[in-house]
Amino acid sequence: MDFFTLIGLVVILYLFIYIVALSISDCDLALLWADKINNKLSTLKGKVVWITGASSGIGEHLAIEICKHGAKVILSARSEENLRRVKQRCIVESAALPDNVSVLPLDVTDFSRHEHVFQKAVQQFGKLDIFVNNAGRSQRAVWEDIDIEVDKQMFNLNVFSVLSLSRLAIKYFNEQESGHIVVTSSIVGVVPAPFSASYTGSKYAIHGYFNSLRNEKMGSNLEVTLLCPGPVFSNFLNEAFTAAPGEKFGQKVSPTDRRMTAERCAYLSAVAIANKLDEVWIALFPLLPLCYILVNFPFITRQFLKLVGPQAFQKIRDTKETVET
Repeated sequence: MDFFTLIGLVVILYLFIYIVALSISDCDLALLWADKINNKLSTLKGKVVWITGASSGIGEHLAIEICKHGAKVILSARSEENLRRVKQRCIVESAALPDNVSVLPLDVTDFSRHEHVFQKAVQQFGKLDIFVNNAGRSQRAVWEDIDIEVDKQMFNLNVFSVLSLSRLAIKYFNEQESGHIVVTSSIVGVVPAPFSASYTGSKYAIHGYFNSLRNEKMGSNLEVTLLCPGPVFSNFLNEAFTAAPGEKFGQKVSPTDRRMTAERCAYLSAVAIANKLDEVWIALFPLLPLCYILVNFPFITRQFLKLVGPQAFQKIRDTKETVET
């Protein structure tokens, strides 16, 4: 066997193992390795973590998960009532001390309050170690029907509020000479989804901004993590933007849908944060291996999309056709 034949066999074996691993995993291989071999969740003990969008879904379960490992948590969202409910869950389910969970109501699109609320967040426990930007909304709409006001509202919530708060956090972390910025993106920030143009655009913007930040701060003690979950059981479809300003999509997620539980997504997100991973993909089969193929083999991507069409792609994402054309 000559050298080049050996190299070819090694490459084929590597690809085979890679495909098999992705077919049985619900996260990318770097995160899978961290979870199974060295999850480092114990390093969260004593850390102060501020989570926006913490009143439901992934944010709620991430708060509970992080509390389990001894972190002090600041919960932010618009609804103080829901935040207090989440605080109680953290106390009951994570055995967190009441004084280690703080409620700090915030509408992230109220930019005038950002600096004031950020200072209040730091004062809660006297420091801030990890800032998790989790607030956001999805969208379902036909591309050409979307009112430009929807794009503006989407970017205000999913992009500009994240940038505004993160810049305050980074200035603080620069003074402390360490810190960790986490942003909940989406798998559509990796592979663009049909019938979610404004949402997809906002997540691509997030990747551009924060990948640039990571490269700019390379070699410093500032960590940047992008979380990219696929479909998750939550209230996101009901709250999603549509093509019209001020309108909610209003559909409920079915219990029979093929989605990851918010608890599992939050656990994997906590592992990614504890291990300070750059970017993680979190999704069930077949979406996860499909994303690898679509990202790494653009020619196959084009042929695949032509073959199956946008409606089939939508069904992979939502388990059903949520937008009629």
